[in-house]
Amino acid sequence: MEESLISRCKELLMLEERDPNGYSPLVLAYLGDAVYELVIRTRVVNRGNTQVNKMHRMTAGLVKAEAQAKMYMLLEEELTEEEQAVYRRGRNAKSATMAKHATMRDYRMATGFEALMGWLYLNGRLERLTELVSLGLKKMGEL
Repeated sequence: MEESLISRCKELLMLEERDPNGYSPLVLAYLGDAVYELVIRTRVVNRGNTQVNKMHRMTAGLVKAEAQAKMYMLLEEELTEEEQAVYRRGRNAKSATMAKHATMRDYRMATGFEALMGWLYLNGRLERLTELVSLGLKKMGEL
């Protein structure tokens, strides 16, 4: 089911085949930021109807750099060598900007985590992506 959905999206959007390893770590983080936020928003919305402002605050608390850095630290031992290498590429990438309310350490760790999320998504590994996020949320006491 998962692979056919990804294949169907590629077909309908007329996407070219590209190797996810060919993207810069900041491009992977750019996409991973959106993918991770969508997963978190899906979880927040699934808790039931509530005021959108409250949902936004719950989501923001889990997608900010500090929370992403914490999630990575809780997941680090669960990652494969390949996943750790993608994370390190993202963490070590030189960005021209920095989050307003984050330490440099948290920001870099979050960028690495987002790069991993983007890489998993582009590789069609949605099950692994959601498995990691689920495990991280459990370890953070959010599930």
